[in-house]
Amino acid sequence: MAYEFDLLTIGAGSGGVAGSRRAAAYGPRVGIIEEARIGGTCVLRGCVPKKLLIYGVDIADTLADAAGFGWSIDGASLDWRKLIAAKDAELDRLHGIYVSMLDKAGVARIEGRGVLVDPHTVQVGDRRVTAERILIATGGWPTVPDIPGKELMITSNEALDLKNLPERIVIYGAGYIAVEFAGIFRAAGCTVDLVFRGDQVLRGFDGEVRAHLTDALAARGINLLPGRTIASVAEEGAARRVTLSDGSVILAGQVMAATGRAPNTKGLGLEAVGVQTGAQGEIIVDNWSRTSVPSIYAVGDVTNRFNLTPVAIAEARAVAETLYNHNPMSVFENIVPTAVFSRPEVGTVGLSEEAALAAGHTLDIYTTRFRPMKNTISGRAERTFMKLVVDQPSQRVLGAHMVGPDAAEIVQGIAVALTCGATKQQFDRTIGLHPSAAEEFVTLRDKRT
Repeated sequence: MAYEFDLLTIGAGSGGVAGSRRAAAYGPRVGIIEEARIGGTCVLRGCVPKKLLIYGVDIADTLADAAGFGWSIDGASLDWRKLIAAKDAELDRLHGIYVSMLDKAGVARIEGRGVLVDPHTVQVGDRRVTAERILIATGGWPTVPDIPGKELMITSNEALDLKNLPERIVIYGAGYIAVEFAGIFRAAGCTVDLVFRGDQVLRGFDGEVRAHLTDALAARGINLLPGRTIASVAEEGAARRVTLSDGSVILAGQVMAATGRAPNTKGLGLEAVGVQTGAQGEIIVDNWSRTSVPSIYAVGDVTNRFNLTPVAIAEARAVAETLYNHNPMSVFENIVPTAVFSRPEVGTVGLSEEAALAAGHTLDIYTTRFRPMKNTISGRAERTFMKLVVDQPSQRVLGAHMVGPDAAEIVQGIAVALTCGATKQQFDRTIGLHPSAAEEFVTLRDKRT
């Protein structure tokens, strides 16, 4: 059979665009289907707009610290609408860049919703498109808990586009998205209530990281309400009446659900074609991103493995390399760094202490807490936390964790060392860059007892 395309991608987010461009560079005919704007969650509804808002509200810290350095700044205020407008203008620019990249790569853009018809055919509106292989890269979508009044809750999608700041916002959850938006809204001047089921934020992260960040969020004025859930939400005039599981009530301008994201697989036609999915709707794939249907592949958040943009990009490019460049590639075993752009920031790579113990390692643990140099003049009491998790017999560094300014930038460099299998002795032999917070990672000497 003659197919219209060699590779047809459903979803033009970071993974879909990266895989399509890489494949097209090797000669195949490539098409990409997208029902919304080119760019996907990260560029348009996630990482990028969130980070732009964080840059905007971080100026509040600079203003607060200014007096300690001799500056007098009177009358400073945040125009939230201007910040949102600036963010939107940047997203429009990035959308144009992504469109241009696809066009220059020779990838055919198809507008509409793609639905699988058979292992080689996708229905897009009135058009049927055929391909030898299909790559699904439709990402994830925010979930809202099934409670009375759930229709009154917003998600991160709407939170990024709020035209007016609420005086008070209740955020439900304690993961990446919840703590990041708690920091954004608090710095912008909102009263923030963070409601979560556990006793600390960031379930799944290193325990000491969780404890340090939980305390830091409280110190920054976020109202932490652990051990509770939201039972219902109701309208009360222009406000939202939020009833918690302990019977307490909060009146707020907005209620945000940040309780997770689900793979965006509904209505794709997966069942009819025979693509195997899991309990949360995620597409089941092997280490090569192959689904249960030989001609269909899937990458990124839709597989619910490592739900991070750089991983989706790496997975998609690996598919292109494997299929079209005679360069078999899998990223499944890679060490994956990640950051939480909370306030303060978290950066982490490798194993947590708990995960390393569960894997059977005997450990040496090194930690430090210190007041950053800037804070000694500004008067800010917040402290930085750093941790190395080391396998005792081999002295290989298994994990590095940080809470504090520039954590993401610092841990990215540490990730190179861990990927190369660096030992604690090699960290020790590395000359520190002084004065910096980063040098603390190579000057840790005393094991935690």
